[in-house]
Amino acid sequence: MTKPEIEFQEGPAPTALAINDLVVGEGAEAVPGGTVEVHYVGVDFESGEEFDSSWNRGESIHFPLRGLIKGWQDGIPGMKVGGRRQLTIPPELAYGLAGAGHQLSGKTLVFVIDLLDAKE
Repeated sequence: MTKPEIEFQEGPAPTALAINDLVVGEGAEAVPGGTVEVHYVGVDFESGEEFDSSWNRGESIHFPLRGLIKGWQDGIPGMKVGGRRQLTIPPELAYGLAGAGHQLSGKTLVFVIDLLDAKE
């Protein structure tokens, strides 16, 4: 797979986690509390500006889901290896409301995530 382009979304930001499978994988399934290996791109919903990308660093990342923002903890389980999923995550499931102390606080975030591996 190659680095995805995230299309700018019209209209108001969703108030709940929005999950959109762009490619359905065929491999092992990610489970709540499991460990995953992913490639991802993240953009600000309002501006469309990219704020993070594992593709730009040239390497995927491994991590336990329980250590991530709630939108990833809720949005990745059910994905299968080989899949590509877009998550649109409201602030309360990301870095908190405006003023919560993170540079992305108060922002709705859009991620496109490629699942490369999943373990329990």
